Amino acid sequence: MSTMPELWWWAGAAVVVSLLAAYLVWTDRRVERLHARASSAAAALDAHLLRRAAAAAVLAEQLDAVELYAAARIALDAGSRLDPGTALGTGPRLGTVADSGEREAAENDLTRQLRRLAPTTGLAAAEPVIAASRRVALARQVHTDSVRDALINRDRPLVRLFGMARGHPRPRYFDIDEPTLTPSLTEPPRQITPHQVAPRSDVKT
Repeated sequence: MSTMPELWWWAGAAVVVSLLAAYLVWTDRRVERLHARASSAAAALDAHLLRRAAAAAVLAEQLDAVELYAAARIALDAGSRLDPGTALGTGPRLGTVADSGEREAAENDLTRQLRRLAPTTGLAAAEPVIAASRRVALARQVHTDSVRDALINRDRPLVRLFGMARGHPRPRYFDIDEPTLTPSLTEPPRQITPHQVAPRSDVKT
Protein backbone atom coordinates (compact mmCIF):
# COMPACT_ATOMS: atom_id res chain seq x y z
CA MET A 1 0.00 0.00 0.00
CA SER A 2 2.98 2.34 0.52
CA THR A 3 4.06 2.02 -3.09
CA MET A 4 1.41 4.40 -4.45
CA PRO A 5 2.29 7.38 -2.17
CA GLU A 6 5.96 6.90 -2.99
CA LEU A 7 5.19 6.96 -6.70
CA TRP A 8 3.21 10.15 -6.29
CA TRP A 9 6.08 11.66 -4.32
CA TRP A 10 8.63 10.77 -6.98
CA ALA A 11 6.32 12.01 -9.74
CA GLY A 12 5.84 15.29 -7.94
CA ALA A 13 9.58 15.65 -7.40
CA ALA A 14 10.21 14.92 -11.08
CA VAL A 15 7.72 17.61 -12.10
CA VAL A 16 9.34 20.14 -9.79
CA VAL A 17 12.82 19.31 -11.08
CA SER A 18 11.63 19.54 -14.67
CA LEU A 19 10.02 22.93 -14.07
CA LEU A 20 13.15 24.18 -12.30
CA ALA A 21 15.38 22.95 -15.11
CA ALA A 22 13.14 24.57 -17.72
CA TYR A 23 13.21 27.85 -15.81
CA LEU A 24 17.00 27.74 -15.53
CA VAL A 25 17.34 27.08 -19.26
CA TRP A 26 14.92 29.93 -20.05
CA THR A 27 16.81 32.28 -17.71
CA ASP A 28 20.17 31.35 -19.21
CA ARG A 29 18.89 31.97 -22.73
CA ARG A 30 17.39 35.27 -21.64
CA VAL A 31 20.70 36.40 -20.15
CA GLU A 32 22.47 35.42 -23.37
CA ARG A 33 19.85 37.18 -25.48
CA LEU A 34 20.01 40.40 -23.46
CA HIS A 35 23.81 40.50 -23.63
CA ALA A 36 23.68 39.91 -27.37
CA ARG A 37 21.20 42.75 -27.69
CA ALA A 38 23.46 45.07 -25.68
CA SER A 39 26.42 44.10 -27.87
CA SER A 40 24.43 44.79 -31.04
CA ALA A 41 23.27 48.14 -29.65
CA ALA A 42 26.88 49.05 -28.88
CA ALA A 43 27.93 48.18 -32.44
CA ALA A 44 25.09 50.29 -33.85
CA LEU A 45 25.98 53.22 -31.60
CA ASP A 46 29.62 52.91 -32.63
CA ALA A 47 28.67 53.04 -36.31
CA HIS A 48 26.51 56.15 -35.86
CA LEU A 49 29.24 57.88 -33.85
CA LEU A 50 31.73 57.22 -36.64
CA ARG A 51 29.30 58.59 -39.23
CA ARG A 52 28.75 61.73 -37.15
CA ALA A 53 32.48 62.30 -36.76
CA ALA A 54 33.01 61.82 -40.51
CA ALA A 55 30.20 64.27 -41.32
CA ALA A 56 31.64 66.77 -38.85
CA ALA A 57 35.08 66.48 -40.47
CA VAL A 58 33.56 67.21 -43.89
CA LEU A 59 31.68 70.21 -42.50
CA ALA A 60 34.84 71.47 -40.80
CA GLU A 61 36.73 71.32 -44.09
CA GLN A 62 33.98 73.28 -45.83
CA LEU A 63 34.02 75.95 -43.12
CA ASP A 64 37.77 75.83 -42.56
CA ALA A 65 37.05 75.22 -38.85
CA VAL A 66 40.35 73.97 -37.45
CA GLU A 67 39.15 73.11 -33.93
CA LEU A 68 36.09 71.26 -35.20
CA TYR A 69 38.19 69.27 -37.64
CA ALA A 70 40.64 68.33 -34.88
CA ALA A 71 37.80 67.18 -32.61
CA ALA A 72 36.29 65.14 -35.45
CA ARG A 73 39.60 63.47 -36.22
CA ILE A 74 40.17 62.63 -32.54
CA ALA A 75 36.69 61.09 -32.36
CA LEU A 76 37.39 59.04 -35.49
CA ASP A 77 40.74 57.86 -34.14
CA ALA A 78 39.23 56.96 -30.75
CA GLY A 79 36.52 54.95 -32.50
CA SER A 80 38.95 53.11 -34.76
CA ARG A 81 40.81 51.79 -31.72
CA LEU A 82 37.68 50.07 -30.42
CA ASP A 83 36.42 46.71 -31.62
CA PRO A 84 32.64 46.67 -32.10
CA GLY A 85 32.72 43.08 -33.25
CA THR A 86 33.95 43.83 -36.76
CA ALA A 87 37.29 44.56 -38.40
CA LEU A 88 37.12 48.27 -37.51
CA GLY A 89 39.51 47.95 -34.61
CA THR A 90 41.51 45.65 -32.38
CA GLY A 91 40.98 47.19 -28.94
CA PRO A 92 38.20 46.87 -26.35
CA ARG A 93 34.61 47.04 -27.50
CA LEU A 94 32.54 50.16 -26.99
CA GLY A 95 30.51 50.04 -23.81
CA THR A 96 32.58 47.36 -22.05
CA VAL A 97 34.55 47.70 -18.84
CA ALA A 98 37.81 47.51 -20.83
CA ASP A 99 36.84 50.75 -22.57
CA SER A 100 38.74 53.39 -20.60
CA GLY A 101 36.33 56.21 -21.41
CA GLU A 102 38.59 57.91 -23.96
CA ARG A 103 35.86 57.51 -26.56
CA GLU A 104 33.33 59.25 -24.33
CA ALA A 105 35.64 62.23 -23.80
CA ALA A 106 36.31 62.50 -27.54
CA GLU A 107 32.61 62.40 -28.42
CA ASN A 108 31.73 64.98 -25.77
CA ASP A 109 34.43 67.30 -27.10
CA LEU A 110 33.07 66.90 -30.63
CA THR A 111 29.57 67.75 -29.42
CA ARG A 112 30.86 70.89 -27.69
CA GLN A 113 32.70 71.97 -30.83
CA LEU A 114 29.57 71.49 -32.92
CA ARG A 115 27.52 73.57 -30.49
CA ARG A 116 30.12 76.33 -30.52
CA LEU A 117 30.20 76.41 -34.30
CA ALA A 118 29.21 79.77 -35.66
CA PRO A 119 26.14 79.43 -37.90
CA THR A 120 27.89 80.51 -41.07
CA THR A 121 26.72 77.74 -43.35
CA GLY A 122 23.48 76.82 -45.02
CA LEU A 123 21.12 73.93 -44.41
CA ALA A 124 22.58 71.80 -47.20
CA ALA A 125 26.04 71.76 -45.61
CA ALA A 126 25.01 71.27 -41.97
CA GLU A 127 22.09 68.88 -42.43
CA PRO A 128 24.26 65.70 -42.59
CA VAL A 129 25.76 66.53 -39.18
CA ILE A 130 22.36 67.38 -37.67
CA ALA A 131 20.81 64.17 -39.04
CA ALA A 132 23.77 62.07 -37.84
CA SER A 133 23.48 63.62 -34.38
CA ARG A 134 19.81 62.65 -34.20
CA ARG A 135 20.69 59.06 -35.08
CA VAL A 136 23.39 59.04 -32.41
CA ALA A 137 20.86 60.22 -29.83
CA LEU A 138 18.44 57.45 -30.79
CA ALA A 139 21.16 54.79 -30.87
CA ARG A 140 22.42 55.91 -27.47
CA GLN A 141 18.93 55.56 -25.98
CA VAL A 142 18.57 52.05 -27.40
CA HIS A 143 22.01 51.16 -26.05
CA THR A 144 21.19 52.55 -22.62
CA ASP A 145 17.97 50.53 -22.42
CA SER A 146 19.73 47.37 -23.57
CA VAL A 147 22.56 47.75 -21.06
CA ARG A 148 20.08 48.41 -18.24
CA ASP A 149 18.11 45.24 -19.04
CA ALA A 150 21.29 43.15 -19.27
CA LEU A 151 22.66 44.46 -15.97
CA ILE A 152 19.36 43.90 -14.15
CA ASN A 153 19.24 40.28 -15.27
CA ARG A 154 22.90 39.43 -14.73
CA ASP A 155 22.70 40.75 -11.15
CA ARG A 156 19.77 38.53 -10.18
CA PRO A 157 20.67 36.09 -7.36
CA LEU A 158 19.82 33.01 -9.42
CA VAL A 159 21.93 34.18 -12.36
CA ARG A 160 24.87 34.93 -10.08
CA LEU A 161 24.47 31.64 -8.22
CA PHE A 162 24.72 29.54 -11.37
CA GLY A 163 27.23 31.86 -13.09
CA MET A 164 25.04 32.28 -16.16
CA ALA A 165 26.65 35.61 -17.10
CA ARG A 166 30.20 34.39 -16.58
CA GLY A 167 30.87 34.03 -20.30
CA HIS A 168 29.62 37.51 -21.17
CA PRO A 169 31.59 40.74 -20.59
CA ARG A 170 29.77 43.09 -18.25
CA PRO A 171 28.25 45.88 -20.37
CA ARG A 172 28.50 49.48 -19.29
CA TYR A 173 26.65 52.64 -20.13
CA PHE A 174 28.13 54.99 -22.71
CA ASP A 175 27.98 58.29 -20.85
CA ILE A 176 28.02 61.19 -23.30
CA ASP A 177 26.31 64.55 -23.46
CA GLU A 178 23.05 64.93 -25.35
CA PRO A 179 24.27 64.82 -28.98
CA THR A 180 21.17 66.25 -30.67
CA LEU A 181 21.85 69.51 -32.48
CA THR A 182 19.14 72.10 -33.01
CA PRO A 183 18.43 73.42 -36.51
CA SER A 184 19.75 76.81 -35.28
CA LEU A 185 23.13 75.56 -36.46
CA THR A 186 21.93 76.32 -39.98
CA GLU A 187 20.45 79.75 -39.32
CA PRO A 188 22.30 82.77 -40.72
CA PRO A 189 24.23 85.04 -38.34
CA ARG A 190 22.12 87.64 -36.58
CA GLN A 191 22.73 91.09 -38.02
CA ILE A 192 22.91 93.93 -35.50
CA THR A 193 21.64 97.23 -36.82
CA PRO A 194 22.88 100.56 -35.41
CA HIS A 195 19.63 101.29 -33.56
CA GLN A 196 20.00 97.98 -31.67
CA VAL A 197 23.27 99.05 -30.10
CA ALA A 198 22.65 100.45 -26.63
CA PRO A 199 24.16 103.90 -26.02
CA ARG A 200 27.11 104.07 -23.68
CA SER A 201 26.36 105.80 -20.43
CA ASP A 202 29.94 106.97 -19.96
CA VAL A 203 29.99 109.05 -23.16
CA LYS A 204 29.87 112.77 -22.35
CA THR A 205 27.80 114.99 -24.54
